[in-house]
Amino acid sequence: MKIAIIGCGNMGMAFAKAFLKFDLVKKEDFLLVEKSDDRLEKLASFQPGVITGTIGPKLAEYDLVILSVKPQDFHSVAPSLQEVMRSDQVVLSIMAGITIQTIQKALQHAAVIRAMPNTPAMLGMGITAYAASPEVNLNHMRKIENLINATGRSVFLEDEAQLNAVTALSGSGPAYFFYMVKAMIDAGKAMGFEESVAALLVKQTMLGSYHLIQTADRSLDELITAVTSKGGTTEAALNQFVAGGLAETLKKGIESAQKRSEELSNG
Repeated sequence: MKIAIIGCGNMGMAFAKAFLKFDLVKKEDFLLVEKSDDRLEKLASFQPGVITGTIGPKLAEYDLVILSVKPQDFHSVAPSLQEVMRSDQVVLSIMAGITIQTIQKALQHAAVIRAMPNTPAMLGMGITAYAASPEVNLNHMRKIENLINATGRSVFLEDEAQLNAVTALSGSGPAYFFYMVKAMIDAGKAMGFEESVAALLVKQTMLGSYHLIQTADRSLDELITAVTSKGGTTEAALNQFVAGGLAETLKKGIESAQKRSEELSNG
């Protein structure tokens, strides 16, 4: 499969590097389009494939076109894409908030997949949810799923509207996690630790706890109970979290992200 990526920011490059790492595309079958001069210079040193700063007729040679531009830039590049695309090409969008219908209308193109990855894709540990228009055939779906899985794991959604919830939960999710880790490190600093020591304590605790979630044959409630002694330190902290409405605040924050994603999708 010959692949073109339009927009080579962090996520576009995460996909490009994953495809090359797992030999899913040959360099000579890879086209990268990037308007930023600085990024073009970096791409030239990386040499991931054919590199260009403009959308041109050569794009028609590629089977899959990945849209990785900023959502606000899509409508400025759409006319150039529409001029050169073939009807049998497949479009994979990883732009937040731009619906399949909007892409189809702007490009006058039927076969569109819309995906929502997250930043751990840059390490091959992301989670990407995706939905597809009926015009994408099963053969193309399987090939594209294999490509997405090179960046981590994937889940197919029958209902595209659920991608707004995905955006709020896993798309934005890393930022919530980083926020909590930072708060815990700040608490450690307030208790007298140097930042490096507080960071080591918190990061390793998070890493070990994640592996317990993945491997222990227990529910999250059971894992919490296993750490919590009656009248002990963990209980004191958890009681304060409950009193402060931490869980409800997190839930409301995620719901706010979902609402904003819906607003962006509706234009």
